[in-house]
Amino acid sequence: MPLLRKRLTMLDDFMMRAVLAGLAVACATGPLGCFVVWRRMAYFGDATSHAAILGVALALAFQISIFIGTLVVALVMAMIVATLAGRGWAMDTTLGVLAHSALAFGLVAVSFLPAVRVDLSAFLFGDILAVSRFDLGVIVAGSALVLGLILWRWQGLLTATLSEDLAHAAGISAARERMVLTIALAIVVAVALKIVGALLIAALLIIPAAAARNLARGPESMALFAVLIGIASVIGGLQLSLTMDTPSGPSIVVVASLIFLFATMGAGLVQKRSGR
Repeated sequence: MPLLRKRLTMLDDFMMRAVLAGLAVACATGPLGCFVVWRRMAYFGDATSHAAILGVALALAFQISIFIGTLVVALVMAMIVATLAGRGWAMDTTLGVLAHSALAFGLVAVSFLPAVRVDLSAFLFGDILAVSRFDLGVIVAGSALVLGLILWRWQGLLTATLSEDLAHAAGISAARERMVLTIALAIVVAVALKIVGALLIAALLIIPAAAARNLARGPESMALFAVLIGIASVIGGLQLSLTMDTPSGPSIVVVASLIFLFATMGAGLVQKRSGR
């Protein structure tokens, strides 16, 4: 009986950490994902998140914190992408090349570390159930920083997203607002790596925001709906993972995708009825 009680306590403990970590990330990816959708930056998120694997490899090679290595490489990649976008490059092709090249370099770099035994699937697809107390602290702090940045610059980001000329007329630097988004995106990639992995971070950014667009009537309500959908995806995905013994990160994205499907179908039915 004491052994059973101890096991239940351990289960409650790691599940609570997983839920709190997922909720923290959902609160950050919700509003940030709205700007990714509005600015059509989906590939931007892909390139930054795929670079995280290279950050993992460098962190292991130099024996530093994986969070720090991921953050630095993601930030460098995000700045490269933002600089190229500002110079008028054809971003669809450029981002595709950068995203897959960074991922490939990261995977190859890890193979040159024979002394380091690492489960790459945890970094590629996430392992939210393995979040430690230290990880939880980093995730909560990083998510709070991103949320604070977005709330602080909300009006400026919104104006620059609507029109850079309008932002300039209002005395708002579009370049500065781009930099805020770049930094926020890099931080989200670093903290979400443990939750859904490098291959699925962009999905957690885009899918809740895309689903929220079908439900919202304004930018603020869309950001709120995106957060709520992200929270529902995390809780539903964890429940699915525990019930069906499926990978936690992909399960979260599956639930988010189903919510997007139902939201899109619901919005289509409403439009049909109103058109009659």
